[in-house]
Amino acid sequence: MAASAAASSRRGFLRLVVAAAVLAAFGLGAARAAGSSVDRAPLSVASLFPGPACPTTAEHEPSAAASARMKIVHQHGPCPGRALSTGNYVVTVGLGTPASKYTVVFDTGSDTTWVQCRPCVVKCYKQKEPLFDPAKSSTYANVSCSDPACDDLDSNGCTGGHCLYAVQYGDGSYTVGFFAQDTLTIAHDAIKGFRFGCGEKNSGLFGKTAGLMGLGRGKTSLTVQAYDKYGGAFAYCLPASSTGTGYLDFGPGSAGNNARLTPMLTDKGQTFYYVGLTGIRVGGQQVPVAESVFSTAGTLVDSGTVITRLPATAYLALSKAFAKAMSASGYKTAPAYSILDTCYDFTGLSDVSLPTVSLVFQGGTCLDVDVSGIVYAISQAQVCLAFASNGDDESVAIIGNTQQKTYGVLYDLGKKTVGFAPGSC
Repeated sequence: MAASAAASSRRGFLRLVVAAAVLAAFGLGAARAAGSSVDRAPLSVASLFPGPACPTTAEHEPSAAASARMKIVHQHGPCPGRALSTGNYVVTVGLGTPASKYTVVFDTGSDTTWVQCRPCVVKCYKQKEPLFDPAKSSTYANVSCSDPACDDLDSNGCTGGHCLYAVQYGDGSYTVGFFAQDTLTIAHDAIKGFRFGCGEKNSGLFGKTAGLMGLGRGKTSLTVQAYDKYGGAFAYCLPASSTGTGYLDFGPGSAGNNARLTPMLTDKGQTFYYVGLTGIRVGGQQVPVAESVFSTAGTLVDSGTVITRLPATAYLALSKAFAKAMSASGYKTAPAYSILDTCYDFTGLSDVSLPTVSLVFQGGTCLDVDVSGIVYAISQAQVCLAFASNGDDESVAIIGNTQQKTYGVLYDLGKKTVGFAPGSC
């Protein structure tokens, strides 16, 4: 959900309703019957749609070094995320003294954390929880225009000696208000003097959430403000199932010890987490795309973008390889849906077998996309490859949250690494 370079795919509000995959012999049998030699992953078609219940999944156990853990809720299904009508993942934080709880989207593609505030004299969208009321917090204070923190904002202003902030997102969503400070509570940790936006004019695709938690690399982000406490490290795991929960951990070692690491490229701006994507595999086979195609504009990892966007040349090669493998198994094609143009009709099928998809990064780190992140279902008659083209080779590539599911995704500013720990939730 980056506020600049990733404009073309900010906050895809595509409805991702993927539940836990049920391993089935039918899918594997279909692949073998077709004589295919590509690596495949079985998928229950029913798992592509919301389940009837919302049980709590087994909780992630952080390492001893992890300092704070919060529960992540899937954006769809009978879990709370659906009631909030947002296309992204959400967490619950405390704000103020005494602390009041607020549900916010968490976003690695932007910096400034904000919530809607009373009296909201200009414009606020409808949210599930009551608006944050600064008058009811004994620790709230506006940031003054003379405070150096005001200059840390990408866009600021001043009125009556108070600092103003403004954030415009790529999809046209925005928030404007007073830059303030108060006590932020995450899990059981209280972060005093945390600077955030007290939104008085807000509009866009935020659903019924109270606002947004910015986890980018910029100075106003939670990551940087709490650097002394957590060492600039955090990790999250996004659940594959609409009936499951994931986690957001802060602190060194939060993703565990099995994360596959790749360098964080820090020469492409202050907010985004850039990595070196070097190749793609479909069914275990390397897709013929030159590394230069990925390096032209770079690749960033973003929790606030839903569908992964690739340079046009890379996407064309991926979709062709995927379509070839699906055709070999005799799956019926279906019409395109929005930006998704490689689609199939699974009507009458209980289980299918999909060619695996892997993303290869600098240093050889490989992200084997979970089967729940390979396709996106509009209906049983229209299930599409969950990747899209940027339309050219000059726009930044974005690894979206669909393809990150079930991995512990680690960001470590101190070590300048991004990591992927398989099977984390």
